[in-house]
Amino acid sequence: MYDIIIIGAGPAGLTAALYALRADKSVLVLEKGTFGGQITYSPQIENYPGFIEMSGIEFADKLVDQVLSQGADIEMETVISIRDNGATKTVVTEDGEYEGKAVIIATGVKHRQIGLPKENELVGNGISYCAVCDGAFFKNQIVAVLGGGNSALQEAVLLSDTSKKVYVIQNLDYMTGEAKLVEKLQAKDNVEFVVSTVITELIGDDSLKGLKLQNSDGAVSELTVDGLFVAIGLVPNNKAFEEIAGLNEWGYIDSDESCITKTPGVFVAGDCRSKSIRQITTACADGSVSALAACRYIDCL
Repeated sequence: MYDIIIIGAGPAGLTAALYALRADKSVLVLEKGTFGGQITYSPQIENYPGFIEMSGIEFADKLVDQVLSQGADIEMETVISIRDNGATKTVVTEDGEYEGKAVIIATGVKHRQIGLPKENELVGNGISYCAVCDGAFFKNQIVAVLGGGNSALQEAVLLSDTSKKVYVIQNLDYMTGEAKLVEKLQAKDNVEFVVSTVITELIGDDSLKGLKLQNSDGAVSELTVDGLFVAIGLVPNNKAFEEIAGLNEWGYIDSDESCITKTPGVFVAGDCRSKSIRQITTACADGSVSALAACRYIDCL
């Protein structure tokens, strides 16, 4: 029997674990994929207080080490449901079951796909969602980045250091990311912005050969590329918790800054909950809030 079971080992989940452990609670963290979550795909973090810059992997490694040093149990397992027993909860995974007095859901989000035919088949054969992971494979080649937010612009910055040419394709007529990132890319000779444009077709069978584009005027063109990096947003991983936590119309867990769900003893933290700002700092804030709320709940049992 654990005091608190945390589902997800991203910044929110690991911060929750840290606060719970320092409140002398026993903690189990369950993670199905990557310790650190989506932040491990970020090549550079420059807006986290106290650090001029660091990579997402560095940040995640420090968090994991910190939580382990405080005595957390961490298991690599996929959670499929939570069962409410009243004073306790059962977290069901693909490998077994765990009992806890409280549960914090911090499952984060996953990459949004374009939704075009052949996309899944071409992943790893020209299509990628992570420049940190796959950028080196496209050295001196022509690549495109789909998206105009901070994630897309950071991908483009990283790729511009090694790729021959980088196209940044955005459906709007402007970039939505930080002005400093836009300025950095505008200063590079090998980067070109393609705005008011969408990708309508992926060209290539065994590997990506190019993109069919259509701009806002309806004009159609083809762009020859060796690789496409997709950075068009994220979707939550909450379907398994629909009944116990409650989801809004976009699939995020319906909770405010209190991080409390509709089920007593079940809390939520990080990007998987309904919120207007999704940053590392807000994920960590949710982690501390949810952990302290869970501790108060347990102490009142």
